[in-house]
Amino acid sequence: MSSPTPVPSSGSSLSDRVRTARAASGTGASVFAVLLLFTLFAGDFWRNLISWPGYFVLAALLAIGSIVFLVRTRPPFRWRKTPKTLVLFLALAILSVSWSAYPGATALGLLAQLATTAAAVFLALCLSWRAIMTALANAFRWILGLSLLFELIVAVFVRHPILPLTPAQPVPSGHIPAAFYWSRDLLFHGGQIQGIVGNSNLLAMVALLAFVVFGVQLADRTIRRGTAITWLVVAVVTFALTRSSTVFVATVFTAAVLGFALWTRRAGPDRRRPVYLTAAALLVVVVVAVVLFASKIPVLLGKSEDLTGRLTIWNSVIHLAQERPAFGWGWVSYWAPWVEPFKNLAERGGVVYLQAHNAWLDVWLQLGIVGLVIFALLIVSTLWRSWFQAVDRPRFAVADHLPYTALTLLPLLLLAALLAQSLAESRILIEAGWTLLVLISVKTKQSAP
Repeated sequence: MSSPTPVPSSGSSLSDRVRTARAASGTGASVFAVLLLFTLFAGDFWRNLISWPGYFVLAALLAIGSIVFLVRTRPPFRWRKTPKTLVLFLALAILSVSWSAYPGATALGLLAQLATTAAAVFLALCLSWRAIMTALANAFRWILGLSLLFELIVAVFVRHPILPLTPAQPVPSGHIPAAFYWSRDLLFHGGQIQGIVGNSNLLAMVALLAFVVFGVQLADRTIRRGTAITWLVVAVVTFALTRSSTVFVATVFTAAVLGFALWTRRAGPDRRRPVYLTAAALLVVVVVAVVLFASKIPVLLGKSEDLTGRLTIWNSVIHLAQERPAFGWGWVSYWAPWVEPFKNLAERGGVVYLQAHNAWLDVWLQLGIVGLVIFALLIVSTLWRSWFQAVDRPRFAVADHLPYTALTLLPLLLLAALLAQSLAESRILIEAGWTLLVLISVKTKQSAP
């Protein structure tokens, strides 16, 4: 027999009021979360469709909506359960206005960073892990489904590459670089498709994260088996059509993390030393292989010797970071191409790139060695909590040992994918990447003992 729904009284506890508020606004929060995550992962879709100013309006509304849900839900705040490294990182970014070489751009970057952080805090405090997983799954279905439909329409009806309706950069006359196109009409020509996000690497990353989410749903049987398998196939097909070598590496790394996590679960708390020794040995082998065969790895991944221009960008960023090594040039999030030193800092083939294509170099450039150390501590602490929540049995009392669930693997696998991507992209510092990092950091801290 199910118990009746509790009715809050004037003497109800804070946790009772929070649960009641969440139940009352559950549907609205869930729908809002899907739109929020869709926008964070497919920001370029909106920018290509309604322009940057239009996107700013949408982003502002979503940020305000996140704050409104936080205020209405009133989740309990405990300083002890707040990730201190996250607070330190944000505090350093805010303080960097005082020494920034471009204070106006830093102010804009901080506004975007804090808005994205507010979205992540809303997701972490107002939704359960299962609700977060459902919202991610729904957002990914929309992105993958619309991407394949978009590429099919271009291939069947348009039959030529198309530019964004509102391009971010002036389109040059004559030869147009491939990176300018929203879709290059490659669906029937061997890829790489770009989908509604207009970038094969970003679409591949969505496919990878979607595969993780759909796989967890299938393993925990939270949705119909046929539905889960169908969307797993969609994710795999999309990933294959993007032919993204960088996300392929991220996939291998994520799969390895999953394998070690399942092995650790099976070994139990008293027999984990062989697992950790094997992981350490494998890490050493990978590092040695990268050092010895660095010149051959790009060829294996289908990249040019300079990793499609990344080596040139990295060298420029390192040279610039060395001029202000301790505290950096000032936080900026997305690079601001209208200010120095970002004017033409990363230009290749007529395309101006707005990131270092390596999150760690980007942090060093913007916040110096101090910021890099704090960021590393943020990553390590979040990874630590995610790992043990994934490999330890759920426990709510001293003698309670509940069955393992696939859901507890979700934070670890999402974080593993983000960390692998951070070596070739700076997305973990902006939009969806930063949202997931903050979400996992806050959520795992909330549930930590």
